[in-house]
Amino acid sequence: MKNLIEKIKSLQSVSMVLEPDEAGRNLHIKKVMEFAHGFIDGLENRKAFKGSSPEKHAFEMNAKPIALDELLGIYDNEVANKGINAASGGHLGYIPGGGIFTAALGDLLADISNEYTGMNYASPGGVQIENELINWMKSIFSYPEKAIGNLTSGGSIANLIALTSARDAHQIKGDKIQKSVIYLSRQTHHCIEKALRIIGLEDINIRSIPVDAFSRMDTEALQRRIHEDLAQGLLPFLVVASAGTTDTGAIDPLDAIGKIAEDHKLWYHVDAAYGGFFILSELKRKCFEGIERSDSLVVDPHKGLFLPYGIGAVLIKDKKAVFHSHHHTAHYMQDAILEEQVINSADVSPELTKHFRGMRMWLPLQLHGLKPFVACLEEKIFLTHYIREGLCKSGFEIGPEPDLSVTYFWYRPENTEQDDFNRKLLEYMHQDGQVFFSSTIIEDQFVIRVAILSFRTKLKTIDKAVKMIRKCLDQTKDYFQNHTE
Repeated sequence: MKNLIEKIKSLQSVSMVLEPDEAGRNLHIKKVMEFAHGFIDGLENRKAFKGSSPEKHAFEMNAKPIALDELLGIYDNEVANKGINAASGGHLGYIPGGGIFTAALGDLLADISNEYTGMNYASPGGVQIENELINWMKSIFSYPEKAIGNLTSGGSIANLIALTSARDAHQIKGDKIQKSVIYLSRQTHHCIEKALRIIGLEDINIRSIPVDAFSRMDTEALQRRIHEDLAQGLLPFLVVASAGTTDTGAIDPLDAIGKIAEDHKLWYHVDAAYGGFFILSELKRKCFEGIERSDSLVVDPHKGLFLPYGIGAVLIKDKKAVFHSHHHTAHYMQDAILEEQVINSADVSPELTKHFRGMRMWLPLQLHGLKPFVACLEEKIFLTHYIREGLCKSGFEIGPEPDLSVTYFWYRPENTEQDDFNRKLLEYMHQDGQVFFSSTIIEDQFVIRVAILSFRTKLKTIDKAVKMIRKCLDQTKDYFQNHTE
């Protein structure tokens, strides 16, 4: 026994480094906060995009300890200074994430206390916080009190949960799969079809419904296609609408689609991952009329509430369908299932082990109130109008008026293939990197996207972006002039 105790004490003296004392913690925090302040204060001078890869051996694992100063240097040089700077207000490509500072404080508290919010038994306070956030979102989208939801890692998992529930509610399995039909538009996010493969519906019939000039689903075409499928003896069961498409920021006619879904008893799902929180603004609330008809919807707080990446949300009206997909138990969890009146997130999600991600949302909303979040959303709407005006004045052509804060543009050159010209233009823009843009294909045409959602994107950001675009336009013209002479 004496030898055993000595061995334990010897190991304990080594392992205690994992529990630094207050002085040690303060030193770590001081160094990390110095980095954080320097990073945030220096964002204005950092590029939004730097297309270089990390040094080959930068992250090799080392059994020996490395000083925190050195590790922070590696992180700054090889992570924060490479690729897309997602914290930058100049990130106008894809759908920018957020990253407000107070959300990081929420994560710090969640990590320090290490709350487990998969089951109410483990952390009743943490679970209640997340359920209150779900209830708040139900009120925003006029969902019934009996609806349930979950805070997920993002829109992809949120959509997966919703589609799994739709599958089980309509009992789409076996031979029924190949007879069943799903309706969506070509603007629907690709995670929907990815989720269908994951949940065993790869062989289901998928109908791509045409869109109008504003990239919104054509409801007359939807109605016709449903009737055609019924006439052929098929089983329409799901329609997916978008409330803020990734490509163009379009909002489908939610009310009309909801009416069609009700008439044909289809499960109606709305992917509002990008656009959903714009419902908080009086400027755009009318666009979301009919979203309350949906059976399920997805919205991403790490987009429209400017939180760090890693928090999405799903709301679903049919509790029975969700529980059929996800509720399970085991002998070792018998103590935890005594409180069935509380919704456990593990019962509505594939996750059992679950990060307390609700703190990154609850703390900022409680600390700041809702007003600055709404103001920030409305600011993005007006900045979108502003950049469209600047692009027109600079000789660019722009897409139709967007529903939200995503738009696109292109240049129509003389004596040069248009797509080639705009690809080269985007290449010069990426080389410059002050502001980051992405591209997409609209009606078989290469266009450059502008996605304005970062809380750090301000008027001066857009002025800098337009100035950069004009400079890159001149470079592109020079390039083609020199290569065609």
